[in-house]
Amino acid sequence: MNANTLFLRLEGPMQAWGLQDSKFVVRRTAEAPTKSGVIGMLCAALGVSRAEAPDVWLSRLAAMRMGVRVDMPGVHWWDYHTVGAGMEMRIAEGEGRTKPGALLTRREYLCDASFLVVLQGEPALVQALCEALRKPQWTVYLGRKSCPPARPLLDTPPGEFADVVDALGFVPWRQRLKGDDIPETLRCLIEWRPGVSGSVAPPDAQVFYDVPVSLDPPAHEPRFVIRQELRVGAGGVVVMPAAGTGRAAPPAYPRANYRHTEYRNRRAERLVRDGHCCVFCRSPVEGANATVQHITYRRAGGDERLDDLRSLCRLCHDAVTMIEYGLGMGLDRINPEEPRWRDAIVRKRDEIVRFRSLAARRRRLQPEEV
Repeated sequence: MNANTLFLRLEGPMQAWGLQDSKFVVRRTAEAPTKSGVIGMLCAALGVSRAEAPDVWLSRLAAMRMGVRVDMPGVHWWDYHTVGAGMEMRIAEGEGRTKPGALLTRREYLCDASFLVVLQGEPALVQALCEALRKPQWTVYLGRKSCPPARPLLDTPPGEFADVVDALGFVPWRQRLKGDDIPETLRCLIEWRPGVSGSVAPPDAQVFYDVPVSLDPPAHEPRFVIRQELRVGAGGVVVMPAAGTGRAAPPAYPRANYRHTEYRNRRAERLVRDGHCCVFCRSPVEGANATVQHITYRRAGGDERLDDLRSLCRLCHDAVTMIEYGLGMGLDRINPEEPRWRDAIVRKRDEIVRFRSLAARRRRLQPEEV
């Protein structure tokens, strides 16, 4: 049998899968293993360094189609960290003065989570990865070095399957502790590709920026991900949806509700945190010039967190929104504070100033110039 499907059981006391919009001092975790995190784990098992990975392995591993089944979602916990005991840290007494110290950071983890990850690709590649995971060259961990796996990664042998969803339904759901209730459904994140699942991405497809093209420095490309659910029957047997039923409809797409009281409260708090200044160009945001940008719509509609929003002036907001629509971005949007977006936003701002009305151009002028 030519096994084209690799099964990975990712389970442990703690896991952490980096998000695209995470900051160095505040490190959040994704809801499930990311493709870049899984590929990094496979490179560790193969003994491939960050510098060597782009030459051969990243393109081969990125070409594999990925699916994740959330058997246990886990609990989000925060931990306190210090980084670098001898770093030169700025101090308040005197401009440009520093002293040796440690940088304080906050890091988020998924505790007691369990995931079934499926990777489909060439049989020869699946076999090579299977052998590497049985005898890894370097330590394999679940996103961060402080997160070792609690179960063997290869507790299900490779197999041959026509589809990622079929493979995710092949492995029964199992209790970890006696008395655990059998869930009615299992949430799945399935990678969508043209030609495999149709020619046009479904309207509910999300864009995940987690396909690595370089590990040092880190750089990622987007991929489409769709959400599906599998029903669980007696004894934990996963029941595949009936053919032609469209496979369990995904959850409703969150939308912003700008009249919601909680959103208005978060908006006001965000403006205060940013000092009523645009986080991109630092111009004042007051009155008609005050806008707040969603960098993610995952909790839109009144459940927004403060970190989901950024204060922008009207011109920068228009520029960012135009870029997002041009890229066809899903729930996760542009964070204008990230350096990688700076040149694109500046170009779009210049384009708006050149081609829009005098009123729009005035947004960029000083009062005395107007």
